Amino acid sequence: MKVLFTRLHSHDLPLPRYMTPGSSGLDLYAAIDGELMIPAAKLVLVPTGLALAIPEGYEAQIRPRSGLALKHGITILNAPGTIDADYRGELKVIVINLGDKDYILKRGERIAQMVFSRVEKAELMELESLDETLRGTGGFGHTGV
Repeated sequence: MKVLFTRLHSHDLPLPRYMTPGSSGLDLYAAIDGELMIPAAKLVLVPTGLALAIPEGYEAQIRPRSGLALKHGITILNAPGTIDADYRGELKVIVINLGDKDYILKRGERIAQMVFSRVEKAELMELESLDETLRGTGGFGHTGV
């Protein structure tokens, strides 16, 4: 699959890339000016400096980086975030600091990862009632802890 892109204000940053042959996600870089403090328990919108043209029938999912989450409590809200095939604006990431210390994000730091996935379009069909299953309407915690 080929994805077209344009750099908006990230010409000095590396392109998103798979860091190992087995990686599922391409790492994304923070295209901020200098540094950005992310206070503890606060969120920020981090630009990547990229715009994408995702092929129809696909989406890009934006996911947290596990090392940032484990070491600093930095994660992504709305994860996985969805970038639709028809969106052409700058890719930005909603980042939150769940840690107990402020975090200084630097330009060019790897902030998230992007995974591409096929999208199936569903046709909803309304019925008066649904078929019965063993689970039925059992929801949150219905199987115990």
